[in-house]
Amino acid sequence: MTESADGDRLATWLEGLGLADHLAEAGLPTFTRDDDGRAVWTEPDRIDELDRLLRSEGSEPEHAVPVGLVLIARQARLRAALLETPWFTYETLAELRGASVDATRYAVHKAEQTHRLVVVTVEGRAIVPAFQLTAEGEIRPDIAPLLEPLLAARMDPWRAWAWLTQPAALTFGRAPEEAVTDPEMTDLVLHAAVRLAERAGRSS
Repeated sequence: MTESADGDRLATWLEGLGLADHLAEAGLPTFTRDDDGRAVWTEPDRIDELDRLLRSEGSEPEHAVPVGLVLIARQARLRAALLETPWFTYETLAELRGASVDATRYAVHKAEQTHRLVVVTVEGRAIVPAFQLTAEGEIRPDIAPLLEPLLAARMDPWRAWAWLTQPAALTFGRAPEEAVTDPEMTDLVLHAAVRLAERAGRSS
């Protein structure tokens, strides 16, 4: 099989898995399609190496799925979903609080440093997820005790955001940030956050 055919086959396989857009993030060669629909790779001399690498997982290499790429793609989809929920920039949060942007930026930095606020960076700007704030833009007092152990353990802020806002079996299908408001579940959610922080601390 020619190098071009190999490149087309590999590209088609990755497209079929929905992983083609995540090659660059994984530090792997990427490709585009030319006017005739053929795959044009950035590093055509690495096609065989890349094919072996991506199929190295599992007992049946010809059918193996590149696990690392799958995880990257899943993370990208989750982040996109999280960004579809409400969030603030320094400017919009300052407007809500009726404060200056500088004062708001300082308050956000201080809360982040003391592990009481999730802040993520998107395209070079800080984003503050709204779930952890009151209607007035202040930190929810019931959320801070959940955030402190997670962020102190150096858990990735995106992961903390996801864990707190996604439905969980532990909390009977409710998101932890919602379940913590139920007096009957508060201790359970706090304990779960501490245990998760312990695991995150061991793996960091």
